[in-house]
Amino acid sequence: MEWITALYEAFLGTLIDVFPIAAILAFFQLVVLRQSIPQLGRVLLGFVYVILGLSLFLVGLEEALFPIGALMATQLTDPAFIAPGRDIASLGWADYYWVYLFAAAIGFSTTIAEPSLIAVANKASTLTGGTIDGRGLRIAVAIGVALSIAVGAFRIVTGTPLYLYMIAGYTLVVLQTIYAPRMIIPLAYDSGGVTTSTVTVPLVTALGLGLASTVPGRDPVLDGFGLIALASLFPMLSVMSYAQAGAWMAARRKKREAARSRFDTETATPQPGSQQ
Repeated sequence: MEWITALYEAFLGTLIDVFPIAAILAFFQLVVLRQSIPQLGRVLLGFVYVILGLSLFLVGLEEALFPIGALMATQLTDPAFIAPGRDIASLGWADYYWVYLFAAAIGFSTTIAEPSLIAVANKASTLTGGTIDGRGLRIAVAIGVALSIAVGAFRIVTGTPLYLYMIAGYTLVVLQTIYAPRMIIPLAYDSGGVTTSTVTVPLVTALGLGLASTVPGRDPVLDGFGLIALASLFPMLSVMSYAQAGAWMAARRKKREAARSRFDTETATPQPGSQQ
């Protein structure tokens, strides 16, 4: 059966990919540190789980996610769906609004489910004692990815060069870094990387290649890629904006509490000449 062959090939490939990692870890633990591997049985079982899980995941990508992403891109860019009865050459960028909405929805939903982002958000919340809300951080990153994928779809539809978006985006990142709270800056930069992981990349790549293959005049090699670069850029902006908005709201709340405290003190203090 084809799925058995695909699973075997994925398992073999994953085993070859994971083996160097395991070899390096074992070398440093046994040779450099000269320490035995603690709980060796659990470690080996964990590696088996990793290999099996990655194999099944890769097969699932090839059999389900990639085809679905390409199929959705093809259907959403079909002139019969976008503008029935119109010539495809007469379509403008505004006619592809369903593509932008679908791209934003895919970007948001896949980022919310991204395991690496969940791990980073939970760790950040734990280390800061809840100062950084893990759920709020994930939503902020997901909004950034949603915007980035929508902008990337717009870039493919219009055929504008990718470097213009990257130059403008990183200029905003540098400017925002100057004014953002220092505590959030490293986390914001890391958030741009963790979003481009196991769940987001396959669907976003399939969407980009599908769009570039179906939009007239686009080259899948030149125009289909680049969405991942934008997906790494916009979360940095959204996370720093989230932190700046939180700092602004906290300052306003503190100012209101200070004003209320002064008012309570003034009303509670007897004025000179007043009768007791």
